[in-house]
Amino acid sequence: MAVKSITAEKKATMVSSSVAAMLVVIKAVVGLLSGSVAVLASAIDSALDLGVSAFNYFAISRSEEPASERFNYGLGKIEGLAATIEGTIIIVSGLFIFYKAVVKAMIGGVTTHLEISMGVMLFSLLVTGLLVAYLNKTAKETNNLVVKADALHYKTDLFANVGILVSLLLVKLTGHDLIDALVGAVIAVYIIYSAYGILREGVLNLLDVALDESMVEQIKTIIDREKDVSSYHYLRTRKAGSQHFVEAHLVFQSGILLDTAHDAADHIEAEIARLDGKVHWIFNLHLDPIDDSKRDDELEGLVHVVPSD
Repeated sequence: MAVKSITAEKKATMVSSSVAAMLVVIKAVVGLLSGSVAVLASAIDSALDLGVSAFNYFAISRSEEPASERFNYGLGKIEGLAATIEGTIIIVSGLFIFYKAVVKAMIGGVTTHLEISMGVMLFSLLVTGLLVAYLNKTAKETNNLVVKADALHYKTDLFANVGILVSLLLVKLTGHDLIDALVGAVIAVYIIYSAYGILREGVLNLLDVALDESMVEQIKTIIDREKDVSSYHYLRTRKAGSQHFVEAHLVFQSGILLDTAHDAADHIEAEIARLDGKVHWIFNLHLDPIDDSKRDDELEGLVHVVPSD
């Protein structure tokens, strides 16, 4: 029996899960021993990273499944769902870290084992930096929303690690443990802010947001320059993960042969697909002998018609 190859997207989530698992153990042990709220917060964040990366592997596996009788368009939207869940989890973790920082600032606390803590955070910084570079490379190659979200997530960890390392150094030099709490609070705010972008993109994906305005303008230009097409209407676009959908009614000159009109539609599809070869394009182009958008008033109340631009 043939063994299925592991896609770049799946491999990326497996690597990130492995890295997160390793960092959870190291940071948790050192954070508990040292009493550093910043290191402990980083350990909690890494634990969430592990859970998110594991979920991302499941999401990518399901999104790669082909269309079926039940899911005619496949499961591409599960990428948007995964990004939404990931963004929510990051925000919750940021709020928890902020809470721990406020508690330490109010009741105080002593940070110990500073040298070991700094060594752990330096190691985490190097490992996370390599992981971010790898995830960014994979995201650019695949244009996968889940991998992009994972890369952004670990990028926030990268900045957080730098902040924690600096705070531990300042605590060692000054002896003021309040610095640890302040840096933890700043990191929490940054994490929440960064998560908003992930959450927003995931929600928009689930709501069938149109393709980027620049992409839509390029699509319009391609249709406009097709000589056999006299006009078009009901142009609609949306995306579901790495799938891009384009629908439109193309109005052809009177008396044109069906073969000629079909070839023109094929040419339009091919030109649009060249705009981004990293995504899977799905077209639904309707060939009209007349501009039927003028019949909107007659159809009102019977079917839902999306007005043209």
